[in-house]
Amino acid sequence: MKKSILFIILFSICIRLSAGDDFCGVRNFSFQDGEYISFTIFYSVIGIYVNAGSANFTTSLEKLNNKTVYHVVGTGSSNPNYDWIFKVRDRYETFFDTGHLQPLKFIRNVDEGGYKTLENVTFNQQANIATTDKGTFKVPNCVQDVISSIYYARNIDFSKLKTDDKIPFNMFLDNQVYNLYIRYIGKEEIKTKYGRFHAIKIAPLLVKGTIFSGGEKMTVWVSDDENHIPLRIESPITVGTVKVDMMQYKNLRYPLSSMISVR
Repeated sequence: MKKSILFIILFSICIRLSAGDDFCGVRNFSFQDGEYISFTIFYSVIGIYVNAGSANFTTSLEKLNNKTVYHVVGTGSSNPNYDWIFKVRDRYETFFDTGHLQPLKFIRNVDEGGYKTLENVTFNQQANIATTDKGTFKVPNCVQDVISSIYYARNIDFSKLKTDDKIPFNMFLDNQVYNLYIRYIGKEEIKTKYGRFHAIKIAPLLVKGTIFSGGEKMTVWVSDDENHIPLRIESPITVGTVKVDMMQYKNLRYPLSSMISVR
């Protein structure tokens, strides 16, 4: 089954659900209406990284079925200079509850290297079902989608974790449930294209796809402050290596206190 590049980035950027936490009980203390974060995707074959594309995430408060929800949109595209090699135009959307951060609706519109798919999911968290154009599927309690899991996870308390703790979560995508985890590695300073930061380091378990092999080969660094935004992702792929750096942010809920210096 083909997995898009933006899916891998979304999934691995900052999913970090804490073992032992109530998956339905987390409330939002880390992001706010109007937040914007952008990333540059770099690609290397022989050790020289080139600007291969970008990804952006926006958060807004909207109404869905007369209920106030967070609407998050994640978009990804290849650099136009490399479209002739592998063109990417991806858009992901999630609508999730403001009280407990549970997804109500998820949309994935992927156009990537000749592969196109449109997925539209409606979640009934009370009945533990997800409905798509392929049918109705049973899902675990408080299951997440690709993007809602990111924003849910930004509110987890890392002080409860020890080095090498495995942190499990359930995610629904492509009409099936994935039982996944990330491994908490610890804390360290990281120097990115944007600057130098105090960071939290994790290694996600990846779903095997067309360019990423399965396992824990990817490394992710997120800001060691109350925002918990992703700073860098590194991973080998089928040919070469991918590096993703945070390059711009607006309207964060808190100061980016993890930043030591700007490059």
